[in-house]
Amino acid sequence: MIRVLILGGTGDAAEIAARVATIQGVEAITSLAGRTSEPSIPLGDLRIGGFGGASGMASYLRQMGINLLIDATHPFATQISFNAAAAANEIGVPRLMLIRPPWEQVSGDRWIEVDNIEAAATALQHLAKRVFLTVGRQELAAFAHLKEIWFLMRMIEPPAPDALVPPGMVLCDRGPFDLKNEREILIHKNIDTIVSKNSGGNATYAKITAARELGLKVIMVNRPATPPGEQVSNVDDVLAWLLNKLHG
Repeated sequence: MIRVLILGGTGDAAEIAARVATIQGVEAITSLAGRTSEPSIPLGDLRIGGFGGASGMASYLRQMGINLLIDATHPFATQISFNAAAAANEIGVPRLMLIRPPWEQVSGDRWIEVDNIEAAATALQHLAKRVFLTVGRQELAAFAHLKEIWFLMRMIEPPAPDALVPPGMVLCDRGPFDLKNEREILIHKNIDTIVSKNSGGNATYAKITAARELGLKVIMVNRPATPPGEQVSNVDDVLAWLLNKLHG
């Protein structure tokens, strides 16, 4: 039995787990960070919670007899990716990163690209009055000082009662989102600017299309650096890599 650890939390990771479940002789374990209380549960075995850094992950790989490691985490979950790289190198476990392509600006887009969340908050000053903030509840505090701006803050779960949040309204929802819904939100809430991480993929791209159609500004947070290592950009290539490792 070949044991595969999938670092998950994305739709791509769930698809990988579902497809690995059909391969005879392979057992997949999906690991979720545990940041949401009701995550989407993938097929196969599941673990929830942190590892305790790179050394903790290395211990887990050794203890569980993991043969292959697939990192299909969110493009902005860089700490877990660097920990995975260090752990896999220490144990000698082959590792693959699934990194979906970032969105690219097209004709009609009004993007202002920034390198981090703090720069996004700075860019909003004197630029926006009503903002659709779609960066997750972990990042709200960076915008809390912007008292002159109204925010519609979308996230999977509400922030903690004592969390620092900017003025506005919380909208709890989980993607994928369609264009009609996104367009209606932007119009109904009189949004003039969107703040988004450049996550790539289709699940949340509709807001970018809607912003283009409506001529709205988008503060786009560029991706952080990823650790070196073998990468693919889609689930089919992950399965090809896995099958090659099994039969190669």
